[in-house]
Amino acid sequence: MKIEKLTENKIRIILNIEDLETNNVDLDAILNNTPETQTLILSILNQAEKEVGFYVHDSKILIEAIASFDGTFVFTITKTTPNTSDVPTFTKKKPLVKRKSFKADTNTIIYSFHSFDEFCEFCKALHIEFLSHQNLKLICKNTALYFYNDIYYLLLFGVNPNFERLNVFFSIISEFTDRVNCYKNFDAKLVEHGKAIFKKNAISNTLDLFVK
Repeated sequence: MKIEKLTENKIRIILNIEDLETNNVDLDAILNNTPETQTLILSILNQAEKEVGFYVHDSKILIEAIASFDGTFVFTITKTTPNTSDVPTFTKKKPLVKRKSFKADTNTIIYSFHSFDEFCEFCKALHIEFLSHQNLKLICKNTALYFYNDIYYLLLFGVNPNFERLNVFFSIISEFTDRVNCYKNFDAKLVEHGKAIFKKNAISNTLDLFVK
């Protein structure tokens, strides 16, 4: 867990998958503001007091939760002025928070591979874990593979955030490559200027044609 103090009234907390598992919290728990989520928020605020001097006391707070498909959660906690009536008061006995918004990263997710062999090894590892093409189809609506500037790019379209083994998929792919932090519309540039290896079902087609 990483805590950053943005201003005197605002902090940012970055949690990875291990942090969430340790606190028995997942996406549904955060959305439904379960007791586990409230306990996590209380723990975060206690740690924020010690690490960055962010004191809540009886202030009212506003929380934004943002998730990306790699399993990272980012909480932004803001202390509000006492006359802000639409935000519930936080107390350390019963931490109540109002979620201002929850956003999931719905853009196309892109990964880069330095060689086609590297991509094949990833597909092989994925197949060993998920066993069937049908299981792979539960991860996202479509996968495409493009070759551009001597790099192979895997595009994941319509990732299913409700797939219960999505964290396993991201864990496997992280062993072979990192997600591309690309600029807006980079996927469109790949489609327009890159060489299409597979426009559809890139993982399944690679398994059928190149991985034995």
